[in-house]
Amino acid sequence: MDKQQEYVLRSIEEHDIRFIRLWFTDVLGFLKSVAIAPAELESAFAEGIGFDGSAIQGLSRVSEADMLARPDPSTFQILPWRGDHRGTARMFCDILTPDGQPAAADPRNVLKRALAKASDAGFSYYTHPEIEFYLFHEPATPQGPLVPIDDAGYFDHVARGTGHDFRRAAIGLLESMGISVEYSHHEGGPGQNEIDLRYADALSTADNIMTFRTIVKEVALTQGIMASFMPKPLSGEPGSGMHTHLSLFEGDTNAFYEAGREYELSTTARKFIAGLLRHSAEITAVTNQFVNSYKRLWGGGEAPSYVCWGHNNRSALIRVPMYKPGKGQSARVEYRALDSSANPYLAYALLLAAGLKGIQGDYELPEEAEDNVWNLSDAERRALGIAPLPNNLQDALEIMGSSELVAETLGESVFEFFLRNKRREWEEYQAQVTPYEISKFLRAL
Repeated sequence: MDKQQEYVLRSIEEHDIRFIRLWFTDVLGFLKSVAIAPAELESAFAEGIGFDGSAIQGLSRVSEADMLARPDPSTFQILPWRGDHRGTARMFCDILTPDGQPAAADPRNVLKRALAKASDAGFSYYTHPEIEFYLFHEPATPQGPLVPIDDAGYFDHVARGTGHDFRRAAIGLLESMGISVEYSHHEGGPGQNEIDLRYADALSTADNIMTFRTIVKEVALTQGIMASFMPKPLSGEPGSGMHTHLSLFEGDTNAFYEAGREYELSTTARKFIAGLLRHSAEITAVTNQFVNSYKRLWGGGEAPSYVCWGHNNRSALIRVPMYKPGKGQSARVEYRALDSSANPYLAYALLLAAGLKGIQGDYELPEEAEDNVWNLSDAERRALGIAPLPNNLQDALEIMGSSELVAETLGESVFEFFLRNKRREWEEYQAQVTPYEISKFLRAL
């Protein structure tokens, strides 16, 4: 037994922990959980906990149903909302096949494989997400209207506002679980909030995002309100994105920084951006995985719709934040299409793979977009070589389906399941008769 496992067992005894929740995600990024008693934990560390993988979205076929969930002791944390006495702790799991091999369809393993390729190339990969979400009063009925908790806007200070109390409570729980928060504020939509997590390695960030979503939902329940990470819950209001800052390090050195270059961006950073741009359409079905995601991308509210990059240009898909003198270690790029509902393990794996492809393929970075690309005409954008992102899930899936990069990064089982599941979602969506159609055409036709 290693030292981390010993630490977990000792902590469970010292804190009188009675339940340990083992967490993992399905291919779509929905959190799964199984609780075990402390007496079972040594066996779980050694052998894993068996479960029916075929009952989890995309994890395995019925003929290969037996799977194992083995907890990662480095992710041990006590769940603060469960109380101090006789409490509950959690650990994220790696999913294994019965012979102890990493399961190809485990999203956490997909990201680990991508990180291993980066490590082979001499890089470590860090991410910093800005997570947006909405807070609503709990509807009286499931079909009831959505009523935001306030009518405030970007950076507004709402005296005695529910949002203040909510963010304070959520951040307190996050920090008690070792998840550092950088900023929090009211966003542009009524009832919309943003909490930004500090930089961490990509695997830790993905784990932190899954914990973040759980905490936000838990705090909302205690306050009698509803939290949603739906990309576009309100027509005419901003959608909820998860802009993510990305950087590569070589040892302790930021590989994206080069003093004296334009914007202090190294050749490595420029090729990484070029890779993100060239492959952005291929990965959009994963970074924006629901039919509703495209109502955010193409619904205004500063969502990125076009494939371009710019220095401090918030209309661009990729933004290079302003360089601060003496802060070379903070050199980074911001990918702005990702929304708050994405599976972070798969999305971060694909963003890394696209960037590494640009480095390894010696991609050339196109000219930056200096104008507000939303205000340009289609002809002007074509003349500048600025292509649109897919404008619906069907188009995104069509492009993803022919992508060697996505197929290789996700692996055959995740790639095929994702396409099949999302094509079914599109078909179901297309078959719906919407309230818009009823109000527009029922009496007129």
